[in-house]
Amino acid sequence: MNLPDWLVPLSDGVFQIDTFFHGDHFDAAYLIVEQGRAAFVDTGTNHGVPRLLAALDALGLAAEAVDWVIPTHVHLDHAGGVGLLMRALPAATLVVHPRGARHLIDPTALFQGALAVYGATAMARDYGVLLPVAAHRVREAGADETLPLAGRPLRLLDTPGHARHHLCVWDAASGGWFTGDTFGLSYRCHDTAAGPWILPTSSPVQFEPDALHRSLDRLLETTPRWMYLTHFGRVGDVPRLAGLLHEQIDAMVALARPLAALPATERHAALKQALAELYRAQLQRHGLPDLDQGLRALKVDIELNAQGLAVWLDRERGAAR
Repeated sequence: MNLPDWLVPLSDGVFQIDTFFHGDHFDAAYLIVEQGRAAFVDTGTNHGVPRLLAALDALGLAAEAVDWVIPTHVHLDHAGGVGLLMRALPAATLVVHPRGARHLIDPTALFQGALAVYGATAMARDYGVLLPVAAHRVREAGADETLPLAGRPLRLLDTPGHARHHLCVWDAASGGWFTGDTFGLSYRCHDTAAGPWILPTSSPVQFEPDALHRSLDRLLETTPRWMYLTHFGRVGDVPRLAGLLHEQIDAMVALARPLAALPATERHAALKQALAELYRAQLQRHGLPDLDQGLRALKVDIELNAQGLAVWLDRERGAAR
């Protein structure tokens, strides 16, 4: 089968789709195919939807063959294209965390929240207009339930820590979790002879380190062979990467707390500097030869992680009063 280079067959009927958000190898959606039926996990933005539909065509699947669309959470790089995609898939049901369902039925608040983070220019360029999904086509996922895909079980697990509306999808057939942002970010430009490197994401506004530690541990209970990351791609060597994530979550908490009382602008700059120093040390230990280039690849993530840590600090300080 001659497939485009952005559509990668992995194993066991799992296909990786590069949505081309922010360029190559940054944002993935996944298509699971079983006996002629299909499910999408994450969608990317509106701009990625033509590729998702083209993936069906390339694999000889009709739009009517898609039973499930499952965004891991409603952040726009994972779910911004949900409304547009659902309009093209007449038989599909949208399955989403209960905390996220209302935001996809009426995406007004979701758009306004993202607008506050990214600004109007970036929203127009990167995301476009968010389309609603009819309520009767939306199913709220249970805390630990299983969907059937032509007899293939897809287990949905509530996994807060990055966001309170986050779920991960366990696919026993391939031995992997579709992890959204719960299992962090791993870019292929940071791979070395030691394998992939990974970092947690604390992007605004619901980072909760204790919950994230617990969610990681729950994912490991199935002894997964693979983690299918939205950012970016399938990674193995799961126990080592989980250890790196636990280590860095604790390091992020440790570097942030002494900065809590600083004025907002000064604190943001200090958080960005501290995160950059943390990642430089991590990448040096990992054996990356060009540390400056490695940090440049993390520019957006350092900005968003600093913003998310600031929100968490303010919430923690408010709870302590």
